[in-house]
Amino acid sequence: MSRRPLPPAARVTVAAVCAAGVLCAAPALRPGTPWATLGVLALLYALCEPGVLPARITGRHPPSAVGPFLPVLLAGSLLLPPAAAALVAVPGSLAGRPVPWVRRCWRAAHLAVAAWAAALCGRAVGAPGEMRTSGLPYGLLPAACAALCFCVIATTLTGAVLVTAEHHRPAAAWGAPLLAALAPYLTYGVVALTTALLWLRGYGVFAAVLVPLPMYVACWFFARARRARAAQRAAVRALVHAVDLKDPYTRGHSERVGRASAMIARELGMPEPRVDALRLAGLLHDIGKLGVPTRVLRKNGPLTAQERAAVQLHPEHGHDMTRGLAFLGEAREAILHHHERLDGSGYPHGLSGDRIPEVARVVAVADAFDAMTTTRCYRPARPVAAAVEELVRCAGTHFDPVMVDAFVRALADDLPGPGGPAADGEGTPAGPPAAAAASGAARTAPDAGPDREGAGAGIGAGAGATVLGEAVWLLG
Repeated sequence: MSRRPLPPAARVTVAAVCAAGVLCAAPALRPGTPWATLGVLALLYALCEPGVLPARITGRHPPSAVGPFLPVLLAGSLLLPPAAAALVAVPGSLAGRPVPWVRRCWRAAHLAVAAWAAALCGRAVGAPGEMRTSGLPYGLLPAACAALCFCVIATTLTGAVLVTAEHHRPAAAWGAPLLAALAPYLTYGVVALTTALLWLRGYGVFAAVLVPLPMYVACWFFARARRARAAQRAAVRALVHAVDLKDPYTRGHSERVGRASAMIARELGMPEPRVDALRLAGLLHDIGKLGVPTRVLRKNGPLTAQERAAVQLHPEHGHDMTRGLAFLGEAREAILHHHERLDGSGYPHGLSGDRIPEVARVVAVADAFDAMTTTRCYRPARPVAAAVEELVRCAGTHFDPVMVDAFVRALADDLPGPGGPAADGEGTPAGPPAAAAASGAARTAPDAGPDREGAGAGIGAGAGATVLGEAVWLLG
């Protein structure tokens, strides 16, 4: 719920659920309630709620309570009478999360109603007596029923508030969330069953700590890992955006090279971690251009020898700039060596053959293709077919033939029709799949003549040589 005033319909919904929660928990005040078991489970639930423990213990960003608290509530539904099960979530919900009191009351009430219903459902199929006498596999039925009941009730009540307070569509508030929650709730039900069985077999309080608490610790580490990964993605986006601002003509180039590099990696059957590494390598391969003078990058005419030398320093600049980003792994090798050529005529180190890292050989192909098929300040774009033809022609001298073949196969799979990587009459890739690999590529253009550095003359004759010269010497 948002912090703006609640609409009348939402106020009625919240009030009704709070009243239902009170009615569900009220019978617990009668004699016979197992307060010791209830107290242990309520304390464990409260410890799992963000905001209950001080930040110096949980860290500035504790994990979401969705993972850790559900096994505790479901264990309570299997071990306690319905009214007592409804009380397990109340102390932690009211004490945790620094949010307005109406939200705290709503959270406590809807969880109380869901736990009460789950306990009723579990008792209808034998919990906890059947679990105490028969154990597994007979205990799976009460656990599954309680978990499904809790899932349906909690999702339904939450959806009601989303519809009345946030004006969500009913299908979005109830349908998709319910289907997405079924598998996690059933998994938590198994954890709750383990806790309940250990409790009933004489382990008591120790059972409550033995299973849910390690789960909370695991969720805490997973939350930290997610935050670290989100920070890494943000850092990469910021660096790519900085390069785009430096040279507007290459805007989007890094993203396209990242997608094409991942496409080649998948075609080669690389494992997903290496695919991710190559995507990052493609995204950041030109980060070193931040160290190249802007006037050189945006110059329309031919570069002088001094200016060309400044451009050719960008792989080393990029390698140095990313030295502290340990998560990049072998992607830094691609940043440093993506301008090396198979025959040893590339830069910065003149490596040849297998001495060039595999990731760099992949990015070199993706980079050259996008450079040839996008418009730059010194020449127009080339058709996809011409770019592919040039990659194939220079395989074995400038590019690794294995990488070129993989790229051509992947591009042919993405482009519809029997023509494979051929472009349409205007030189534009046919269809959105090709655009995903090299979006924005290939608009019709006349021959641009020799490239601004004269690199085409050293590679071969004709327009194809000019294209490759531009790709290798200027654009990375």
